[in-house]
Amino acid sequence: MPIVEIHILEGYSPEEKSRLGRALTDAVRAVVPAAPEAITVMTHEMTRDNYLRGGQSRNPAPALPDAAGIVRDFLAAMEARDLDLASSFLGVGFCMQFPGTEVMHRLSQLIEWAKPRYRFVKKTYERFDTSMSDEGPVVYCYGTLHGEWPDGTAFEGIRFIDRFQLSSGLIVRQDVWNDIAEVRP
Repeated sequence: MPIVEIHILEGYSPEEKSRLGRALTDAVRAVVPAAPEAITVMTHEMTRDNYLRGGQSRNPAPALPDAAGIVRDFLAAMEARDLDLASSFLGVGFCMQFPGTEVMHRLSQLIEWAKPRYRFVKKTYERFDTSMSDEGPVVYCYGTLHGEWPDGTAFEGIRFIDRFQLSSGLIVRQDVWNDIAEVRP
């Protein structure tokens, strides 16, 4: 039964502390074969006056945004075709690659590429998974696609998986894999 103790400065919200606790639980589970309910995380908060580094009191750094939440908001904006809002989630040097495409750098390129392939596509999400890489958070989401082909015929149940790389709270890369080519008329 692993017990993890962490000391942090006061100032993080209950939601941020909950995210930290879940992340620490997941980190333990990546190494120790323990069920989540067998892992205890204890957070000890220190007041600013009781914490000194270099002889000076410090303020807590702001919590990083929830990477999966950023991806969800981006995908919702894309589905609504609010390209201005969707673009606000993208970092400098953003690139994306879909099956059968060259690397694209602008959302407008994706819209043009998709026009002859389908009228519209929407996603039903099964899951979002977040992990950490040397470059920053990585979010995978997967589920199924549904929509209409160019002739108006409906389609559904097409598997997809997307991988998003984030840096400084912004999406810098999106890679997409799906089975559209397998079922496309």
